[in-house]
Amino acid sequence: MMKHPFPPLYRGDSKILILGSFPSVKSRQQNFFYGHPQNRFWRVLAGVLDAEVPNTIEDKKDFLYQHGIALWDVLAACEIEGSADSSIKNVVPNDLSPILTGAQIRAVFVNGRTAEKYYRKYIQPLTGRQAICLPSTSPANAAWTEDRLKETWRIIADFL
Repeated sequence: MMKHPFPPLYRGDSKILILGSFPSVKSRQQNFFYGHPQNRFWRVLAGVLDAEVPNTIEDKKDFLYQHGIALWDVLAACEIEGSADSSIKNVVPNDLSPILTGAQIRAVFVNGRTAEKYYRKYIQPLTGRQAICLPSTSPANAAWTEDRLKETWRIIADFL
């Protein structure tokens, strides 16, 4: 069983919450979200928000705080082989109540179908809050070009 290695990122003025499933190997090594250089998360967000792509962890934190975005993952622990969402089993969901009560979250988004599946099964029944599923920014989601992702992800701006 692998435990989530780092805390959620949010402040009291965060307006949206974006949830992944569980950190990839690269993210676990960097101890921060979306650490794999091929993951399009940071480029997509920067494109949607008409901002420069943040590079360092500090820049990424500042970027998220500046734009009112909270980040976390649906799962607190699971068994996973490498970074493959398809291998996830024996899950333990995260408790989102500190974020949902400690910030001004207007909307919850999930990054991909795996995050959506576990959110709907374990978290939505507790919170009563629906999540909007966005297509995964993972390089494994090759059917979606970066431009197409940006177009679909633009919805987050409506809540910021």
